[in-house]
Amino acid sequence: MDTRIRDFVKTNECYFAVNTYYHPENSVISFLRYINIDKIGNHLLKDYELDENDIRILNGERFIKVADSSKAYAILKEYYPEYLFYDEINDVLLHAVPKTNIKEILSPQKRLEEVLNEQNTEAEIKCAKLADTLHDYGLEYKNMGVSGSTVLKLNNENSDIDFVIYGMEKHKIAREILSVTFKDGVLEPLSEDFWKKAYVKRIKDGTLTYDEFVWHEKRKLNRGVVDGVMFDLLATREWDEITENYGDKKYKNLGFIQIKAKVKDDTFVFDNPAVYKVENVEILNNENNAEVLASEIEEVVSFTHTYAGSTYNGEEIIVRGKLEEVSGKETYKRVVVGTTREAFNEYVKLAK
Repeated sequence: MDTRIRDFVKTNECYFAVNTYYHPENSVISFLRYINIDKIGNHLLKDYELDENDIRILNGERFIKVADSSKAYAILKEYYPEYLFYDEINDVLLHAVPKTNIKEILSPQKRLEEVLNEQNTEAEIKCAKLADTLHDYGLEYKNMGVSGSTVLKLNNENSDIDFVIYGMEKHKIAREILSVTFKDGVLEPLSEDFWKKAYVKRIKDGTLTYDEFVWHEKRKLNRGVVDGVMFDLLATREWDEITENYGDKKYKNLGFIQIKAKVKDDTFVFDNPAVYKVENVEILNNENNAEVLASEIEEVVSFTHTYAGSTYNGEEIIVRGKLEEVSGKETYKRVVVGTTREAFNEYVKLAK
């Protein structure tokens, strides 16, 4: 049962977004995204303060998006505890779907094929236009897919397009193409209104100011607008870029830390997690007084899209996140940003 990031898993009650390339033998690590209200009842909306205006209808059944991490964990604990999984490898409580509960794996590549062939809705027409544009500028359709609410057919008039590019080098090419399409007027960069919307969605605690957020985001060249709809170009590894297995590495939480470092390898900075290989590390604040030498910290990883692609080779970064010890064939330490989806007081930003 092969799955990778940007795929979705369907159960009788929920849709989960696959959020790793590596899974235990009997389950798929993923995160709750949509839940079937009709399986629980309308009281779910009130109990967890979910927005009833955001109800989506699919095949006559009502679904609601769960965007808040704490609410997602609480709902699973109360109603579907079988989807909570303590991962000893990563030393964290995760969402995971037992393979026996999986009804369907939804592939972004297959969904885009459907969209290109059918284009039944306005959203599908705009998604197809984006794919056709990237293809016209040199990217093959086989390197593309569409994820998020579109892959589930749960998108509405407020939905963005989560557009997937397979292969790290292809993702780089797609971003270069996007820059050219902006100059040619074929696709549009985000307007001020769109940036404000993105900021409200991504930054929940003021860790980045609006100006800092927009400055970091614009240089990524992974967002744009097609016929009034915002899209993201999301990177997913090709199968031959997935080189590890679940359990090859084990992670131990050592508490929070703030560091300054120089990026030496940005190959996977748009992946999930985004991986920044670093050198010349300086510890700015060892908050839990963990035993660590600056030279032991070899990478920074971000599990939140907000801090993917923030900086590149040769640049110095300031990072606050969870220090972890990584053990396997080699032992080293890393700093993890995005221990929750909202990444409260965790960040990767260019040093000033």
